[in-house]
Formats: sequence, C-alpha cells, structure tokens
Amino acid sequence: MHFLALFSSAAFLLQTWAFDNSRYDNVAVYWGQNSYGAAHGTDTANFQKKLSFYCNDNAIDVFPIAFLNVFFGTGGLPSINLANICNPTDNGTFPGTNLANCASMASDIATCQAKGKTITLSLGGAGASVGFQSDSQATAFAQTIWDLFLGGSSSTRPFGNAVLDGVDLDIEGGGSTFYATFVNKIRSLASGASKKYYITAAPQCVFPDGALGTVLNAASFDAVYVQFYNNQCGLQAFGQANNWNFGIWDDWARNTSPNKNVKIYIGAPASTSAAGSGYVAVDTLKNIAGQMRTSFPSFGGVMLWDASQAYANGRYDLAIKNSLVAAGGTGFTFPACSAPAWSAGSSYTGGSKVSLNGYIWQAKWFASSQPASNPNGEWSPISACAGAATPTPAPGGSCTGVASWSSTAVYTAGNQAVYSSHLWTAQWWTQGETPGVASVWVDKGVC
Repeated sequence: MHFLALFSSAAFLLQTWAFDNSRYDNVAVYWGQNSYGAAHGTDTANFQKKLSFYCNDNAIDVFPIAFLNVFFGTGGLPSINLANICNPTDNGTFPGTNLANCASMASDIATCQAKGKTITLSLGGAGASVGFQSDSQATAFAQTIWDLFLGGSSSTRPFGNAVLDGVDLDIEGGGSTFYATFVNKIRSLASGASKKYYITAAPQCVFPDGALGTVLNAASFDAVYVQFYNNQCGLQAFGQANNWNFGIWDDWARNTSPNKNVKIYIGAPASTSAAGSGYVAVDTLKNIAGQMRTSFPSFGGVMLWDASQAYANGRYDLAIKNSLVAAGGTGFTFPACSAPAWSAGSSYTGGSKVSLNGYIWQAKWFASSQPASNPNGEWSPISACAGAATPTPAPGGSCTGVASWSSTAVYTAGNQAVYSSHLWTAQWWTQGETPGVASVWVDKGVC
C-alpha cells in the first residue's frame, strides 16, 4: 500500500540508455511522499531530497511521481501533494484552485529525463478518494491530465514546461468504474505524439485486484507494478504455492491482458518502515527476483516504495539494480517442462508438481482437478515452461472381486468400482456420478 504523506555502496556505472520497457532489469521507484520522513520524523538528514538527487546514477529507471491525490478539486482542477517538496499548503497554488505550482521542479524533471529516466505521474495513493461518475467525466479528466502534465498545453501546468512521460494508476479505493475510458483516452491523445507515453498500474498482489482488476482486463498497460506487500501474497510468502502468485499474474499478462507484452514488476518495500508487511532483506529480494526472471517471460523488473526509504536503507535500490543487470537485461529462455505431465483422473498430494499448457504447476494441497490459473483453485503456476513433459502412466490395479460401477449404487470414500476396464476409487459419498466424468472418482488405472 502506498501511503500519502501527512506533512509537508559500490559505484554503479553503466552507459546511460533511453528507457526500454522490453528489458528484464528495470527498476521503478516511487518518489514524492517522503515515506522515510513520515516514519522517522526526527531524522531529517534522510528526508526525501529533490528528484534530481536520485538521478545521479543508473540504479533507477522509472520515477512515478506520487501523488495526484484529488481528481476534482477547487476550481474543477486536480490537486497534487509531494510532501516536503511541493504541496498545496506550503507552496503557492494557481488562482482559484488547490493545485500547487511546482514549477521549480521543471529543471529536475528535465535533468532526469536527459539521463534516460522515465518520469510519470501517479494518480491516487492509499489515502486518496478518487474516481469517476461517467465515461464523459473520465474522458474529460484524461484531457485535463494531458494538458496539465503531458503533451497538451495549459496556463496551469504544475511542472511548468516539463512534459512527463506517462501516468500510473495507484488506485486503492473508490471503485474501478470508467478508468478504462480514462486510459483509452490518454492512449488516443498520445497516438500521434512524437514521444512514447507509458501507462502503468500498481495493483495489490491479491488477484484479481479489487480496485483495478476489471481495468487491467479492459485497457492496455505497459507495465504493472504488483504490490507484493501488505497482503498474504506478499514477499514473505515466496515459496508457498498457496500464497505466492506471481505465476497467476504472468498468466494474466500473456493470455488475458489486451497488451500481451505488458511487463510484471515485483513491487517491494524498500525498508522495514516502508510497509506494514512484506519487507525482505535485500539478498532475499535479489534471490526472488532472480528466480522470477528465469521463470516467467512477463517479468520486467522490481518496483520499490519509495526513494527516501531505499536511500536510507543502504541504497537498497542500487543493490537490486546490480543484481538484475548481472542476471541479464534482454532475452528469455523458457525452462523445460521438467515435471511429469498432468494426468486426468489422478489425484495429487500437496506439493506435487506437474506440467500442463506451458506451465509447471504445484499442488497447494490435495488436488484432483485440471491445473488452471484460478487464484482459489488447487494449483499454482510456479514457472512457465516449454517442451513436452513426460506423462505419468496411471498405476494399474487389480479388479479381481470389484463390482462394475452401478448408477443406482451408493459409494462412500474408499469404495471401488470397475468402469470402462479401469479401476476407480470414490473420494466421498456419491451416487449416479459417472467415473471419468465426475471428480469424485479417482482413476487407479487399467485393470
């Protein structure tokens, strides 16, 4: 969860390149909320610095500026709160509005962009109450954002002549209605532009996300910064098939998202005080990111909350970037489907692994259904894979003395019957449910 503020190592040298969303080693770090300062009110030395301070090396590729936390404020214009850098209380506002004039940031933004950084505007935040009442309102608001922050023009541009590189949706309440309209309008306005504009989102790891789930299915996003913290599916659950769900997000990216090239980022707290739960030591996150990098083609990098926390925590961002670069920024090789092929009619104990439909799956608990990317199902996709898996032959069984299945007979757990020359075992009470059709029956193989 990204909180709205309530008050105003080794050298890393790489040749600067323009941001490339197709890479696997990108690091996105939110800036604007002085999260460290909010948690450590007396340690002013580590309070959030100007944006340009964080652009002095290549550790961070993308800076979502957080947050535009009011959509329709005084005078009909939005409002932004950038904590100790620029906010409507401590800084001047445009006449008749509550929109802070942060024109002093224009040079910072230009400096970062000149170094190949992508600077976007994040809308929402955990403390925001934002949303739309109609398609027309969402369309009009997209035009407002375009004119105030992106490629349009207005006399009330908070960052002066700076042109940001896109928008990020960190919507954590207020519903998801009409956000797809907003995204599609931004896409339309950017279609003839001379530069690339990016649209990203930061959903919770719980799938589907309560605020953005339907939006992600209806509009095209370039990257999704999944917040793997403050939830049961957070980084602390890595390795637990029944909780860690990066594979579900990969399946969504490759099979459901309107943009099949969308990148999924591991969203992580940059220190213990950055989130309520989900923080892991930097070496642990490097290991997790490395495994996801080699397991799923949608992996795009790591998102951190936030810059002030990362810098105060021994340059957490730099350590993660170095690790991702070492793992390789381009190209993906599908792992082999090393687990046995899933066998219809078989039952599997918790922890069992099978291959099916381009994924290796792990059973969360006792499983008999066909693996599918169902967050509430019996299986979790733990890696994409390629190549034919080795089928597991159904174990043969003796049918001597076992009666043929009868549609009128009652069977309880453990009872057996013969049907179509196979031996079947009932898992629970059943009557009239045909073996091979009903999941109550487990195929024990050819007689």
